[in-house]
Amino acid sequence: MPKKTALKKKGASNSKGNLETATFGAGCFWGIEEMYRVTSGVKETAVGYMGGKMPSPKYEDVCSDETGHAEVVQVKFNPKEISYENLLDLFWKNHNPTILNRQGPDIGTQYRSVVFYQSPEQKKIAEKSKEAQEKNGKWAGRNIVTQIVPAETFWPAEDYHQKYLMKRGLDSCHI
Repeated sequence: MPKKTALKKKGASNSKGNLETATFGAGCFWGIEEMYRVTSGVKETAVGYMGGKMPSPKYEDVCSDETGHAEVVQVKFNPKEISYENLLDLFWKNHNPTILNRQGPDIGTQYRSVVFYQSPEQKKIAEKSKEAQEKNGKWAGRNIVTQIVPAETFWPAEDYHQKYLMKRGLDSCHI
C-alpha cells in the first residue's frame, strides 16, 4: 500500500482549492490509474492521452502508434496528504522504466514511460527522482528511458476507459 505520510511540495494547482496535478505514463493506463485512485491523498484520477500531435485523439487513433500520444493518468492530489515525491515513488515501483515503448504485452510509443511535469518545481523533483532511481541499483546495468517533459494538453479518454478496472471489480491488469 502507498505510504500515507507526505511532504508538502509546490506544483501545479487548480481551481479545486489546494489540489495539484500530476501526469504519468507507464504503459496501459488502466492499471496505473487504479493504483493512484486508491492512494491516500489522491482526490481524482482520469485516463487520457498526452504528448502527441493530433487534437482530440480517440483510442483507435492513439493505438495506431502514429499520433505521438502516450496513454497517461492525470492525478489530482492534495499535497498536504501526499507529496509529489511519493507519487513518483509509486510510479517507479509500478512499471519497468528501462524498456523503451513497452510495458508487459503492450508495445508502441503510446505505452512509453513518461513524466509530464506541470511546473518547474515538478520538473526538478522528477529529475532528482530519476537520478535516484539510476543510482539505487535496482536497474543495474540498464538505462532508465523515462522521459521527463512538459505537460501538454490532456485529452480525456473515452468514458469506457475511465476507472476501467474499478468498474470491473479488479485491482490490476495482471493475471
